[in-house]
Amino acid sequence: MNAIARGVFVTGTDTGVGKTVVAVALLRTLAASGQRAAGMKPVSAGVPPGETVHADANALLRAGNVDISAADCNPFAFVPAIAPHLAAAQAGVGIDLEVIAAAYDRIAARSDVVVVEGAGGVCVPVDQRHDMLDIAVCLRLPVLLVVGMRLGCINHALLSAAAIRSRGLRLSGWIANRMDPSMSAVDANVADLSQRLKMSPVAQVAWDAPMIFPPEILAALELR
Repeated sequence: MNAIARGVFVTGTDTGVGKTVVAVALLRTLAASGQRAAGMKPVSAGVPPGETVHADANALLRAGNVDISAADCNPFAFVPAIAPHLAAAQAGVGIDLEVIAAAYDRIAARSDVVVVEGAGGVCVPVDQRHDMLDIAVCLRLPVLLVVGMRLGCINHALLSAAAIRSRGLRLSGWIANRMDPSMSAVDANVADLSQRLKMSPVAQVAWDAPMIFPPEILAALELR
């Protein structure tokens, strides 16, 4: 890889915990800071029939300020809304990390920062030998973990962080997504996770928050 851009791999404790919301907000913050920011969704499943790009990838394309192709943004897009490796098997396609790396390099060559969003949680398979974290390893990116603040989040967050660190990846930060406004003791959960993860969240997102971060988050994630 010859990419010179900085980047971050956005993953989550599960599917539907706000990875795209966070990635879009981060891209908008980067663009507002004057940086050339591009988003990438290497693997997606659940593309509507007749479409070629997943809704998450479209959101990333709109949020960035670099002109990149949809094919590079979302190299592997599958119609069935099932686990990507199963969707790929149904389509008779292999998810190739080298193809993903080549697309990332093309995007990075035109960008200052690339925000790469995974699919599902950290250990979602992409084939018989690799999972989402292997994409971060292949691209040599630090990881930003989105924690969906709901019942069970402590277990999911700690297991996800352990998996990230076990691969030799740097956990650059985590974000508390207050996705369930009725969750009890949410502040206590955030405090407990901060102590157990040995880092406070770089940001907290309210369920109805505007989709942009304060610029300080860029320094916290070393993206400035």
